[in-house]
Amino acid sequence: MSTAFRTELLISPQTQRLSLQTPIFTAGSCFAEVIGTKMQQYKVPVLVNPYGTIFNPISLFTLLQASLELPPEFTGELIQRDDIWLAYDFHSSFSAPSRPELLTQIQKALTKSKNFLQNADTIVLTFGTAIGYIHRESNKLVANCHKIPQSQFTKHLLSIPDIISAFTSFYKVLQQFNPNIRIILTVSPVRHLKETLEGNSLSKSILRVVCHELKNQFAAVDYFPAYELLLDDLRDYRFYKPDMLHPTGVAEDYIWEKFKAAYFSEDFQHFTGKWDKIRQAFAHKPFQPASTSHQQFLKKILQQLEELQAQVDCQAEISTLKTQLITK
Repeated sequence: MSTAFRTELLISPQTQRLSLQTPIFTAGSCFAEVIGTKMQQYKVPVLVNPYGTIFNPISLFTLLQASLELPPEFTGELIQRDDIWLAYDFHSSFSAPSRPELLTQIQKALTKSKNFLQNADTIVLTFGTAIGYIHRESNKLVANCHKIPQSQFTKHLLSIPDIISAFTSFYKVLQQFNPNIRIILTVSPVRHLKETLEGNSLSKSILRVVCHELKNQFAAVDYFPAYELLLDDLRDYRFYKPDMLHPTGVAEDYIWEKFKAAYFSEDFQHFTGKWDKIRQAFAHKPFQPASTSHQQFLKKILQQLEELQAQVDCQAEISTLKTQLITK
């Protein structure tokens, strides 16, 4: 019998590793933002959730495919609520006081995504739920109900064949657009209790089967077990925030470390060690900023930043540090 009281999920390092210079695109549920933000902190060229949080995979594939059109084209439905214009296909962060302004926001997001995907090496997609909502009037699946009365929507459980069909349609366009790109799929460990525990379990099961099928069908598709890392590896409520839905910062860091070890190169992991120390140094608040010891400390950090400048753009950090140095 094991005395560790825990079953650690071991993930084999990938053959094709990501580097500090690898362009990466993340999209989907809020967990895509967590992983993408981690990459941003380490200077990876990454575009994070350009459509805002999108929970269901079919809506996500629709937006991705729309981004690849020539030119990118939005054909979704716009609505007005409390003098604010919103789009059913986008997160509520896409809002404007007028229809033309909202369309401009949407067009910019689609164009930005297209331009980034042109040279991206990897796409990380995170699926949040297989439960969607059909707008009764248009009979279309929406990405966000935007607090419109529920009577205008029908709850709908997305089927495995429908999700795979939507992915296949998007993937064919993507292959023509950027044939060398690869996709990493994840299922968000965030619990959707609005759909009840039973509904959440059913939803996540569908998403997990979809990831399994897509990985088997497409050579360029892989699966990262973010869901299993929280549910089966950490497996404790202390790794959830007080809402009992979202992972804590400790849990997010643990999953990130697993992702980094599996997908990023050893050079990148060596860089993150150096960068973590520099970030800690920036967070340090001295009692005596003008003291000789602190000024020497700043000069040491400045030297490290200037050495790293050959690898990444540290100019912002260098400029900030120089303002703290006292010159005689």
